Amino acid sequence: MTVFKVLGAAALTSLSLSAMAAEFSFDRPGAGMGTGITPVGRLAWEQGLPSASYTESTDENGDKVKTTTLNTDMLFRTGLADGLELQLGWQGPTWSKTKVAGKSVEDDGLGDVSIGLKKAIDLNDDKLSMALLAEAIIATGNDGFSQDDDIYSLSSAVAYDYSDMIGTSITMRYEVQDGDWAVSAIPGLEYKIAGNLSGFSELVYRKAESTDQQVSLASGLTYAVSERMQLDASVGLELTGGHKNYQSGLGVSYLF
Repeated sequence: MTVFKVLGAAALTSLSLSAMAAEFSFDRPGAGMGTGITPVGRLAWEQGLPSASYTESTDENGDKVKTTTLNTDMLFRTGLADGLELQLGWQGPTWSKTKVAGKSVEDDGLGDVSIGLKKAIDLNDDKLSMALLAEAIIATGNDGFSQDDDIYSLSSAVAYDYSDMIGTSITMRYEVQDGDWAVSAIPGLEYKIAGNLSGFSELVYRKAESTDQQVSLASGLTYAVSERMQLDASVGLELTGGHKNYQSGLGVSYLF
């Protein structure tokens, strides 16, 4: 499989730019994928400040295992042609702390990189939009901070604007890793709160081969500092499984 053979993810939300880039929107935050495409000759930089996760489970000896992870993930997007963009991502530097039976172990390393192509699909509808993303996550990260095997995925997103205040979307993601397939469905809702402040909520359903289904819920806020800059904050939690799993994130996005 080549790097461009299959595809992947990133999210929903909100920043309309000037007439030249009317279709553009940042993909932070969230797991869903937006339908906006970066204009030709422009560069979008989407940076985590950082993203965090906390998990609490029980090991085979009955001891609680508490793990906290911080990583400064980043995504670069640039327009290659009308309706087509290149994406380059990196999970970035990552730090983790694991506590078991009163003992703590800290570790740090570098995460995986990703490359993808995103294409807008013209539906000839002012309120309905669609995009496809082909992505490969290359397992180049350090031990403990990598997917171990490359992941190839294909994602589709369809968004519908009910009004200037409310929009909905759904992202479908199909991925394969070392011969095992997984599918994710991510319905989302975004809504304007006041002025330049907007919010989003999404449900993430994921089912991989030989594993139980996973369901999580996330919500967040975005603030348009200017036509080119956005700040975001989000929180999420897993609703399935016998362990606690929480995520949070702060981020900034800028269009050059």
